[in-house]
Amino acid sequence: MGMLFVSALLALLFVFVRADTPANCTYEDIRGTWAFYEGERSGNNSVECSKYKGPSVNIFKIELLFPDIAIDEAGNKGFWTLIYNQGFEVQINYRKYFAFSSYKKTSEGNITSYCDAVSPGWSHDILGRNWACYNAQKLAPLVGPKHHEDNHLLEATGFFHQDKNFIRRINAVQKSWTARAYPEFEGIPVADLIRKAGGVKSRIYQYPPVRSDVPLESEEAFGSLPEEFDWRNKSGVNYVSPIRNQGGCGSCYAFSSMGMLESRLRVVTDNKVQVTFSPQDIVGCSEYSQGCEGGFPYLIAGKYAQDFGVVPEQCSPYEGMDDKCKTKNCKRYYVADYKYIGGFYGGCNEELMKLELVKNGPIAVSFMVYSDFQQYSGGIYHHTGIENYRFNPFSITNHAVVAVGYGADKKTGEKYWIVKNSWGSSWGENGYFRIRRGTNECGIESIAVAAKIIP
Repeated sequence: MGMLFVSALLALLFVFVRADTPANCTYEDIRGTWAFYEGERSGNNSVECSKYKGPSVNIFKIELLFPDIAIDEAGNKGFWTLIYNQGFEVQINYRKYFAFSSYKKTSEGNITSYCDAVSPGWSHDILGRNWACYNAQKLAPLVGPKHHEDNHLLEATGFFHQDKNFIRRINAVQKSWTARAYPEFEGIPVADLIRKAGGVKSRIYQYPPVRSDVPLESEEAFGSLPEEFDWRNKSGVNYVSPIRNQGGCGSCYAFSSMGMLESRLRVVTDNKVQVTFSPQDIVGCSEYSQGCEGGFPYLIAGKYAQDFGVVPEQCSPYEGMDDKCKTKNCKRYYVADYKYIGGFYGGCNEELMKLELVKNGPIAVSFMVYSDFQQYSGGIYHHTGIENYRFNPFSITNHAVVAVGYGADKKTGEKYWIVKNSWGSSWGENGYFRIRRGTNECGIESIAVAAKIIP
């Protein structure tokens, strides 16, 4: 073992920490019949539900069926979706119900998920009115407690120093993309790198498989899709908002969500309305995310934007840190609809992503970040399998970004997505990167999100 490698290891003093992550629940944990215990439907979106214990005014059952069908006791049909591994949302009989799955943290920091119950959640009608708090309990078969032994994440207490040998190894084993050192990464706290890559509370334990079939109504539309497409240059017009830098805050989910909505607002207004939205409003104000420690686009570009609206950057300028909600009374923009592409969590694939992107605008996507990705300089990224043993605090983080187009290499034919990152314009290809398409590289074709913004 070389002295350079030893000194680098000594520079990073790793300690065990137990991240206060939310629940880790699977599709099968949630599917089944649930009893809902809902309070008075007379509140607004400021209702406080975190400590709700009743009284219950409305008690009813909803059966959650494969793949996304919800049926209540009166026979009304609706739909439901898992939200990552965090919770679920149901829409039925003109009302929406969302809650995180229940979990507890011991004094030692261990996490236990109780996937057959929810933490108190919120409900409201589809117009965003008549809010209420509710609890829910899954009926038999019950799900046993799930202990998160693998939540003992390694988080460095030291500073990051780039390894030139690691970069040389990446460039030696493949020709699809190139790696380089970034001066702006040198010497920054390793905890900031973890946050840049998604944050500990954005971690996904397992991505859903890519959908093998497609809805019948979509098949004909696939044939009309162009071979390549880029919203930065659609008939000579750029519909994508500028590159930004999230800094050391784990706010990629907010930048991804705001970036998608910014571009889609440009698309639906023929570029006449160009607004930069505020990620800080999300970091400081949203109860649907965990500030600088992470979050998910479905709950921000979708649910938060519909329930509360998003505001322009000048209304709540970006600070890059957790802080109290300071958003002023400004104009808010809302979304009319939001969804996982494919209709539900686990319903996504490459073709459906292409169709949504071309038809309606850029989409929010998430993928696993490995240590080789942060050194990406250009080309078509794929994970090399090479790890930087000086910096590998945990194996998987969930980084949220914006897919703005797709194409294929003219010489090799290798297909790729064109993706907007939030690490500044000096990183990658002027702030963008290309990543292998059609193989679900690092999970990027698993959980794409789309929303329709109201101009």
